Amino acid sequence: MALSQRYRLLAPIALVGAATLVLAGCAEGGSGDGGGDAKTTVRISGGITGVEADDLNKSFEQFTEDTGITVEYTGDKGFEGNIVTKVTGGDAPDIAIVPQPGLLKTLVETGKVKAAPEAVEAAVDENWSEDWKKYGTFDDTFYAAPMLANLKGYVWYSPKQFAEWGVEVPTTWDEMLTLTQTIVDTTGAPAWCAGFSSEAASGWPGTDWIEDLVLRQSGPEVYDQWVAGDVKFTDPEIKDAFDAVGEILLNPEYVNAGYGDVKSINSTAFGDVAATLAKGDCALTHQASFLSANFLEAQTADGNTPEIGPEGDVYAFIMPGETAGEVQVEGGGEFVAGFSDDDATQQVLEFMASPEFADARVKLGGVISANKKADPSLASSEFLTEAMETMQSDTTTFRFDASDLMPSTVGSGSFWKGMVDWIDGKDTDTVLSDIQAGYEN
Repeated sequence: MALSQRYRLLAPIALVGAATLVLAGCAEGGSGDGGGDAKTTVRISGGITGVEADDLNKSFEQFTEDTGITVEYTGDKGFEGNIVTKVTGGDAPDIAIVPQPGLLKTLVETGKVKAAPEAVEAAVDENWSEDWKKYGTFDDTFYAAPMLANLKGYVWYSPKQFAEWGVEVPTTWDEMLTLTQTIVDTTGAPAWCAGFSSEAASGWPGTDWIEDLVLRQSGPEVYDQWVAGDVKFTDPEIKDAFDAVGEILLNPEYVNAGYGDVKSINSTAFGDVAATLAKGDCALTHQASFLSANFLEAQTADGNTPEIGPEGDVYAFIMPGETAGEVQVEGGGEFVAGFSDDDATQQVLEFMASPEFADARVKLGGVISANKKADPSLASSEFLTEAMETMQSDTTTFRFDASDLMPSTVGSGSFWKGMVDWIDGKDTDTVLSDIQAGYEN
């Protein structure tokens, strides 16, 4: 495992500290600013739970063997709502894994988040794109390195059906519209299925559609201005994105395969589309890379688990843009923020910014990393390998999910609600005005 000079110097110190504590019968871990080299347990908190939490803990096994530092990750399903209260109440973990830049900004504003160690910043400069680093930077101070990533903007389809119909994966937005019409003409049924239902979060899948089209039609500069609030929802660039998405989602000839009319999109659970596509009742659906997990519980028309692969029952391509060859994607990920500046915590932060950590977690399955020096061949499927290579590529333009960056009154408020209203038939101009009004709340 390749370690920096600082890491190699600190590791023996940590081992000596661990041995001393064991002999003294007080190997209890601590948190906060105290502890120094004697600390042997580092506490991490985040919203990752279940099997993914188990795999995250396993990712530190070699690190613990090398350094003598025990890492204890604890997942909290209510993390987003609890972490600020804990931090301001003096119960901060040593490290928090934060899923949204907006929440990270709130934590930084408490004054409790430590600036990232120099070694961590150097690792991020070397291993990640500038797009990723800026989301962990506030007022010109770098606080948090990225951890894992997910890629949005995929169109899921059946390679076997494409071969049967004699059609190919499109390379431009216009080609995708042509493909859609060809499938409709060939099958006599809508080509697309979509689901916006997600309990209190209903509407969020629609925001991903709009974000994809803003990025692809108007480019990253306009996307950034939109996130910052300088480009309004009522401006032409955003209306253009709604109009483009509406060519598919508001067209009763194109949706909602397997469910009903356009309005059935709002009553369809976002994850259910995987089963519909696997059975062959739907030809195309738009969803993030995580939909691959939903196919593991789906069945093909003959009752088998669908094969995910470029020649299999299901696979995915990145929604194309205006020009062939451009790769512009939006997605999400987590950021690693430190609340303690003791040596053990610093070593864990440095390790989590390294390709060794990314490799350790990726090979356990189900996730990808945007760390450019991580090994994509370790990913648990061909699809995830390709997704990871896309994230690592210097030719990929990446932007974080816009609704996650906007104020909550908009991003998870008026924007989500506006997508539901739009599908229900409210006119576009009114919907855009309603969403923009979220900035006034």
